[in-house]
Amino acid sequence: MVDSGRPAIREELAIPFDLQPHLIGERLELRPLRADDFDALFAVASDPLIWEQHPASDRYKPDVFRQFFDDAMACSGAFVVLDRKDGTVIGSSRYFGYDEANNEVEIGWSFLARSHWGGAYNAEMKGLMLRHAFRYVRSVVFLVGPHNLRSQRALEKIGGKRVGTRANSVGLECVLFRIDATDISSS
Repeated sequence: MVDSGRPAIREELAIPFDLQPHLIGERLELRPLRADDFDALFAVASDPLIWEQHPASDRYKPDVFRQFFDDAMACSGAFVVLDRKDGTVIGSSRYFGYDEANNEVEIGWSFLARSHWGGAYNAEMKGLMLRHAFRYVRSVVFLVGPHNLRSQRALEKIGGKRVGTRANSVGLECVLFRIDATDISSS
């Protein structure tokens, strides 16, 4: 094999992005979402306070959550989040919009049970996903509803930089946050 002189990350970028790895941390396990996760995940999502600042503030309703869940299954990048302490379902997140040309992927559609709010669980969930993503891309973006201040603060806590706005997949103008691989390696 001839050494091209390119940095190692360029070699890794030739590998297709694995959108649904099995990720295990100290507190959490993220595994690919399955159709039979609906009931357990809806039990978490049925809390209206989870969605009160979200643009889809009625996502706690069964029919609205069903559409969210079906979209998650169709995107091939969604996870169910489990508490490793007892194996219970506590939330979900997903990768979306892998953009090889811009060397980025989005992390979003994340929610956790209120019993797991406060930073440690969200930080671990995003950390696991970021470390995996940076094997394939140089940048991860997050699109947050303009009135979802709780999620905006949570992203700032994990190092997200507010860099402008961008329309999401349904056309809503969102606040755009970015974390680059160099941000993580330099901290």
